[in-house]
Amino acid sequence: MKKFYRPLFLPGLLGLAIAWGTVAAAPQSSAQPDGTAGATTAAQPEPDGVAAATSAATAPAPSDLVNSSNEASLLRGTQRLVMDGQRSGEGYFSADGQRFIFQSEVPGNNPFYQIFVMDLASGITSKVSPGIGLTSCSWIHPTLDRVMFSSTHEDPAALAKQAEEISIRESGIERPYGWDYDSHYDIYQADSDGGNVVNLTHVEGYDAEGSYSADGSQILFASNREAYGRSLSQAEQKLFDDDSSYFMDLYIMNADGSDVRQLTFSPGYDGGPFFSPDNNKVVWRRFNPDGNSAEIWTMDIDGSNQRQLTADAMVSWGPYFHPSGDYIIYSSNILGNANFELFMIDPQGDHSPVRVTNTEGTDILPVFSPDGGRLAWTTTRTADGSAQIHIGDWDHQQALELLGLD
Repeated sequence: MKKFYRPLFLPGLLGLAIAWGTVAAAPQSSAQPDGTAGATTAAQPEPDGVAAATSAATAPAPSDLVNSSNEASLLRGTQRLVMDGQRSGEGYFSADGQRFIFQSEVPGNNPFYQIFVMDLASGITSKVSPGIGLTSCSWIHPTLDRVMFSSTHEDPAALAKQAEEISIRESGIERPYGWDYDSHYDIYQADSDGGNVVNLTHVEGYDAEGSYSADGSQILFASNREAYGRSLSQAEQKLFDDDSSYFMDLYIMNADGSDVRQLTFSPGYDGGPFFSPDNNKVVWRRFNPDGNSAEIWTMDIDGSNQRQLTADAMVSWGPYFHPSGDYIIYSSNILGNANFELFMIDPQGDHSPVRVTNTEGTDILPVFSPDGGRLAWTTTRTADGSAQIHIGDWDHQQALELLGLD
């Protein structure tokens, strides 16, 4: 399987594949494409919508985005949340707002991210993943004393891969961040202390990026299992060998792993799905088949009524609903390939996006607290430039005013 390296060191990334060439938006159509290259399953032979095509020129960002200074009015009291570890990222609040689950790299014999839960009142943190292999994409069950995460700890070669990674890092070889969509990733549930780990997916392929519905009864996730489950044509095999994420689609299943249903059937990478606060919608990011751009989309939880919200032909990803359901926050490099900032947009995409952050450094993976009063996100605005989770107080009313929704 091909490993992808990126010149920007970001944690987790939900499997993000970034191409660093310049790109520009192409006209969009509400009609389904009638000849898009790439495999689809027999259940739905036509693709269900493709993100904006890319080209060789970048359209300039609007001046109001470039010159934005909204961060000072939207966020107050910003501070680093995770103090330990070499890097941290991709964290989510518990339903009661008292705990925070996240991934972090810590010194030891495993150089990869592991999953930790923090008590926000005391700051006490405990590891809940097995400690072997890679992990990503964790979540705290909204009603049960349980956590969910993706892990490769059952990979027979997990320890060997850890040793190899440590050797490479100790060699001093400079390299950008890599993410290889390990086919041993499965989605697991465990008790809140990390005990009683249960595999929920048991299927070959990358199963990750899971999130619970508000009542905890369902899980959204991303997977390229379809490419592992059938014989690929020669053309498909070439696409897979070049980038296995090309076959990534969104799925939904019951919280115990039963009744798995495929929601998207589009060529290119669909990933990072989250439920809307009322559980009626899904928000996610869809990559163009060439992997050079990603846009923010929504749909009903049965996969119908797909709607594209952005068309910047850059990389827009990591979308997350505000608990009110009034708007979606996400990250985009529309201001420059190496400059990811946070933006927000209304759920219908009727209004222009509004820039949220304007502090130097990469800002990605934003999430709101359940009461909507705080925002946590991953940023490199640290003194040493490492990616760490920060948190700040969020002004919801100001957000509505800036979006023209008040």
